[in-house]
Amino acid sequence: MTSSVYPVDERLPVPKLLPLALQHVLVMYAGAVAVPLIVGRALQLSPEDVAFLISADLFACGLVTIIQSLGLPGIGIRLPVMMGVTFAAVGPMLSMAADPQVGLLGIYGSVIAAGIFGTVIAPFVSRLLPLFPPVVTGTIILVIGISLMRVGINWAGGGLPMLTRVIDGQTVQVPNPAYGALDGLAIAAFVLLVILALIKWGKGFVANVAVLLGILAGTVLAALLGRMQFDKVDTAPWLGVVLPFHFGIPEFHLVPILTMCIVMIVVMIESLGMFLALGDITHREVDQNALTRGLRADGVGTLLGGIFNTFPYTSFSQNVGLVGVTGVRSRWVTVAAGVIMLCLGLLPKMSALVEAVPQVVLGGAGLVMFGMVAATGARILGAVDFRTNRFNLFIVAIAVGFGMIPLVAPAFFRNLPHGLHPLLESGILLAAIAAVALNAFFNGLAGKETARAHASASAAAADHA
Repeated sequence: MTSSVYPVDERLPVPKLLPLALQHVLVMYAGAVAVPLIVGRALQLSPEDVAFLISADLFACGLVTIIQSLGLPGIGIRLPVMMGVTFAAVGPMLSMAADPQVGLLGIYGSVIAAGIFGTVIAPFVSRLLPLFPPVVTGTIILVIGISLMRVGINWAGGGLPMLTRVIDGQTVQVPNPAYGALDGLAIAAFVLLVILALIKWGKGFVANVAVLLGILAGTVLAALLGRMQFDKVDTAPWLGVVLPFHFGIPEFHLVPILTMCIVMIVVMIESLGMFLALGDITHREVDQNALTRGLRADGVGTLLGGIFNTFPYTSFSQNVGLVGVTGVRSRWVTVAAGVIMLCLGLLPKMSALVEAVPQVVLGGAGLVMFGMVAATGARILGAVDFRTNRFNLFIVAIAVGFGMIPLVAPAFFRNLPHGLHPLLESGILLAAIAAVALNAFFNGLAGKETARAHASASAAAADHA
């Protein structure tokens, strides 16, 4: 007898639910803690305050993930979405941190204002859906996947080739001595081989948690090779309480607020692409109302971030790839992952244990997951008419080129006004703008016809999945 429960709403038994949820947490954990580490060091906060920033971030990650996946009236897209701090805000926040008149409280004020701004404009951004036919959506998702590959490759290499350090009050870049170490590359390759073997020969639930089992196998190997450090686990307390406005009452400054609102627009355009990608992967149509709820959750999450001593939130594209790898479409998996993140925020010792997993372990998994995002974009493009409409080829070719600029030439826009950098440093946003503009130029704006074309192409891609 066929179940009437839609796969996105399926409630899995706890023995299956928890490993799948933990898998999501491990995939996004490194990205979740990176931003508070960078900002905390730039502000020269004490180790205790930086540790609190991380706990607050994990707590807010969990709370916002639950809101986005479970949903509240008018808020939350109700798809398997993991929420985390956006890297689009790092550059502007470092600039604010360098200004003694702004500081941490000024950052929080701008984050709160941006959250309110995002909540208000969500219905207007969602109306852009007719501008995203399959040729645009597929191109953006393809660029998202390709951009993420840089993250996975750097994880496999041991982090970033250059590390941000504060020396004599100045934020500088120094080489990462552990980057590209042979034992790290071997661990990443081992994790990749384990995941591929489980995907090919594993059955049922084992295949669904292939990424988790690969990460666990890589963690054991890393421990045997001496790559695991447990100093932070020993010193971390068992219990930590995350209270609103821990560092004081936020301060509101006009220029930082305007800057963060621009960042919020970038975040929402990127989220729009993520939501369309998830809709394709989960075979659920993402209409304008769903987009409004999802984008509004971005705004509410950012507002809560400012209140709970953390930063702007967005859907984590890393986890979109994980949904594609596992084929598990239930949003209750990410709801459970949100609960785990909440617990990690309140249990610093447990979060320190998760943090001890080396990035090289995640690198092997990242190549699989992020490649799946790019493959989803390619699959959508497979339903696009390139044979009789040669203009579509130019749309994809040029938009992908624009999306690669920040990836391959980070200094490309350095001579343009600094205020534009939040927009120009996002390859996903550049690809989206280029694809939408080129499609309008070559194919015109078809309104509802365009939206219907998107739905038809998504259905066709789902039929071939």
